[in-house]
Amino acid sequence: MIAVALDIAFGCVAAAMVLTAWRLLRGPEATDRVLALDTLYINTVALVILLGLRLRSPLLFEAALVIAMLGFIATVALARFLARGDVME
Repeated sequence: MIAVALDIAFGCVAAAMVLTAWRLLRGPEATDRVLALDTLYINTVALVILLGLRLRSPLLFEAALVIAMLGFIATVALARFLARGDVME
């Protein structure tokens, strides 16, 4: 039962990543692209967590945490750059 649920979840996350990548490439404005990049980070974290559940590897959960922290920092930096024109004050 868990294997079937993981397969469905992998498919849903993969579809979300494809749609997010399309928005990242087609986004009409830079803010849309930043939001798409943030969503892509979230989808990547979900994919790594699902893979960790499938392989029963605790190392992948730590990798998901690192990806989430880097994604947050990158999103904040890009949002500051778009709002102010610089990242550092």
